[in-house]
Amino acid sequence: MRIGLDVSGGDFAPNATLHGAIKAQKELSGSTRIVLIGDKDIIVAFLKEEKVDPEAFDIVDAPDLIEMDEQPTKALVNKPNSSIATGFRMLKHKEINAFASAGSSGAMLVGSIYSVNAIQGVIRPSAPAYIPKENGGSTILIDVGTNPDSKPDMLCQFGLLGSIFAESVFHVKNPRVGLLNIGSEEKKGNLATQSAFQLMKESKDYHFIGNVEGRELFRDNVDVIVCDGFIGNIVLKQIEAMYRVMVKRGINDEYLKRFNYENYGGSPILGINAPVLVGHGISSGPAICRLIHLAKEVYDAKLSQKIKHALEKYAINKG
Repeated sequence: MRIGLDVSGGDFAPNATLHGAIKAQKELSGSTRIVLIGDKDIIVAFLKEEKVDPEAFDIVDAPDLIEMDEQPTKALVNKPNSSIATGFRMLKHKEINAFASAGSSGAMLVGSIYSVNAIQGVIRPSAPAYIPKENGGSTILIDVGTNPDSKPDMLCQFGLLGSIFAESVFHVKNPRVGLLNIGSEEKKGNLATQSAFQLMKESKDYHFIGNVEGRELFRDNVDVIVCDGFIGNIVLKQIEAMYRVMVKRGINDEYLKRFNYENYGGSPILGINAPVLVGHGISSGPAICRLIHLAKEVYDAKLSQKIKHALEKYAINKG
């Protein structure tokens, strides 16, 4: 397979992205080819400085850069030679099998929708995150910022997307899906969560266990936690902030180490027709390496096809 990597994306690009690519290239089998997308002169010069043969990679020249604060749709149109626009063009034409970037998440979402398109039946593509469980494994938190104003039907569908992801990539059998709320009772929460609860309760597409409170985030009584993207992003960043405080205070604990974002690399955008992976903006070399590995895992798991088949089955049952 061929994995496209946006070399220009991320706060520490291109050094961090290229260090990650070099590490991943050494670890992956010969059947996997990493395609470096960015300023060719910079890429070649860096590889030679690191005493790495440029022929070990495919290099695609894309010198323009989409900044984090640019309006995604306008930037993709005005900068066709940017690394993100080029990557999506290649993905659309099947010149690469997966595309990964630690650059603008907004541009990655917009590019996904307008290049490879959302899977038919998906209301809005969504991005998950991973929360380490106390006794091992990870809980999927979905959505974490892609959809900051999620409607009840979107929340219900996030349960399906998260369930398929947990089963396909994390190999969790019959994942338990919960709805993040301020209480466990059915009538708790705002109007959106109350309506979403009823839709999720009636769904036969996944194993819904009811409401989940914030204190249950790290326990092993749920595998997928559904929430609005606005709330999910706040939860995720609060967890990241607590991890940084603990590390700063010198607390050394094996469980705490699992909160290091470098262990996960990033997350796929769920609900589109091809593997697209988004990394953390502050990604280091090891995080980029893990992001590339995750791209291969998502591709090998045929995640997009499984979501498509699940939605086709849902449409038939609903009809």
